[in-house]
Amino acid sequence: MENETPETKETQNTAPEDLEAIAAQLEEEKKAKAAAEVSLAEKDARIAELEATAAELSQVQEARDQAVAKYLDAVRALNPTIPRDIIAGETIEEIDASVEKARTIADAVRANLEAQAREVRVPTGAPTRGSISLEGLSPREKIAAGIQQKGGTS
Repeated sequence: MENETPETKETQNTAPEDLEAIAAQLEEEKKAKAAAEVSLAEKDARIAELEATAAELSQVQEARDQAVAKYLDAVRALNPTIPRDIIAGETIEEIDASVEKARTIADAVRANLEAQAREVRVPTGAPTRGSISLEGLSPREKIAAGIQQKGGTS
């Protein structure tokens, strides 16, 4: 036993009780490792599931954006009297609200213009004859105008 090292002597001097404790501890660590591996596998599966859901959600978002853009174009086409820039929005609700606001503004402007048109109404029929303005006429033109008014010839 000349080749024995201190470690070999220590292993040989280990009591059977200590070996059982080490074996039990090793078994517990194996179980903990297996549980950690299962947990990691479950987390990997959950991550893959979430990534798939995120990709699906991205596709749904893109489809929604396209549908909103088509709706915006349709609403603009159905309201040709409202300027295109006034009808806007990122959602259907925002577009509908902008249309209502634009209609309210258009109705107010229309009512205002109609009121102004009523104030400046031209009477029907021929206008009454007024006297001819003689301003700016030469004396010869003034005499000709006076003779014409009295039924003479010029």
